[in-house]
Amino acid sequence: MASRTVRRDWTSEQLKLAFHLYCQMPFGRMHKSAPEIVALAHLIDRTPSAVSMKLVNFASLDPSITTTGRSGLGNTSKADREVWRAFHTDLGRLDEECELLIEKMRDEGKVGHIAPSGFAEPQGSFVGETQRTMIYVRKRQAFFRTSVLASYDGKCCMSGVTTSELLVASHIIPWASDVENRLNPRNGLCLSAIHDKAFDRGLITVAPDFSIRVSKKIKQEGQRTKLGKMLSGLEGQKILAPRRFFPAPEFLQWHNDVRFEKHINDPDDI
Repeated sequence: MASRTVRRDWTSEQLKLAFHLYCQMPFGRMHKSAPEIVALAHLIDRTPSAVSMKLVNFASLDPSITTTGRSGLGNTSKADREVWRAFHTDLGRLDEECELLIEKMRDEGKVGHIAPSGFAEPQGSFVGETQRTMIYVRKRQAFFRTSVLASYDGKCCMSGVTTSELLVASHIIPWASDVENRLNPRNGLCLSAIHDKAFDRGLITVAPDFSIRVSKKIKQEGQRTKLGKMLSGLEGQKILAPRRFFPAPEFLQWHNDVRFEKHINDPDDI
């Protein structure tokens, strides 16, 4: 007599970790052979196929996915919907709770780190901060980075650059200026290092309609150098649309009002 497979319900902890990973993966990579899915499956004692299906279930609840004609499996459970409602507007709390879960599992001898390795944060030093603060900040930044880069399929939304070492998850409203939205992927843009620097300094911005605006200083530079010409040529172009986590128009408006052309010195200083 053939044995029957006993169906196990997903626990709330497993669902949180699955949703946490969902936020950090491009839609097109949610397949059972993806290394991060295999790692999470091992971590929570599920099969890679089950984890992959769960991530696609979350996609069926995501308007940024479904409104573009893509869809998930369409068989979400009540527990799936509860996790989505609890955390999709509070990803900072999701990240914090999942890090605590992962730390607990590490203490139990299981492999803990499951962030997509392709978008992992480059290593660096944090001079002058305590070790505890360094660890906390790096974990928070890692989640924001992977979520933002995954949303843009690992491409700079202005130039199309795909070299991960050159990509930055750039805050629209800076980390220090808005505590509540530090980890909100809608407060982020995937930019190359040079575009991130220009954006941070208010030399370029993105309007609420997702068109790029270029400062007078850059336009003047465009007459003299190749870099200036490249940046000034962005004027009026639309950024590459993300797969999900579209930048919030109110955050973009803040950058236009507060940062754009406000942190620029003399035009000859470029």
